[in-house]
Amino acid sequence: MVRTFLFEKELTYDGTQLSSLWGLKRFDIRGDSIIAFRGGCRVKNHELVDIEDFKAGDSIFSPDMLHFIIEHFDNDLEKAVLRQRLLVALTKDLLGERGLKHPVYRDGDDLFAAINGSLCKLSVSIATVTPVSTMIHFGINVNAEGAPVPAAGLVDLGLPGNEVFNLAREVLDGYAKEIEGVGIARCKVRGVL
Repeated sequence: MVRTFLFEKELTYDGTQLSSLWGLKRFDIRGDSIIAFRGGCRVKNHELVDIEDFKAGDSIFSPDMLHFIIEHFDNDLEKAVLRQRLLVALTKDLLGERGLKHPVYRDGDDLFAAINGSLCKLSVSIATVTPVSTMIHFGINVNAEGAPVPAAGLVDLGLPGNEVFNLAREVLDGYAKEIEGVGIARCKVRGVL
C-alpha cells in the first residue's frame, strides 16, 4: 500500500527532501508514500543527484512548482526509474484529459509543452537510492518565469492556479492505484515451467 499525502502549505524544494524517511520525519508518514506540495524549486549544484547535471555546473530553479516526493522501501534503482516513468506518463495522461491550450509530450522522465513551435520544459525529475529506500522527485512548473532553460508552466497551458491541487490529488490517487494494481497483478498468476 502506498500512502498519499497532500501538503497544502507552501514548501520550497531544495533537494534535501531526497533523504531517507523524509515523509516520516516531516509528516509522520510511515512506509511507502507519495507526498505532494507546492512551492519554489531551488537546487544548488552541490545538491544535484544527477551527476551529468552536476558536472555541467547546472542548478535547478523555478519560482512555483507542484512537487511529488515518492519513497519505496526497497533498494532497486531500476524499479525506481520505472516507477518514475510511470508517474510521468500518468501525469501526462491526466494533463491530456484537461483540454489544455498546448499539447504536452513525454520524453523519458520529462514532460514538455509545445508552445509556438518550440518544446518548452515543463518538469524536472530524478530517481535515486538511499541506504533504506528508493526515492523519486517529480516537479511540474506552475510558473516557469526565470527558469534557466526554455520552460513553460501549467498557467501557460491554461490550467487555473486553483486547479493545481486538484491535479495533485489525481496524480496521488492515480499513482497509488497503479502501484496497488501492480501488486495485485503480480500475486494472481501461476509460474510456468
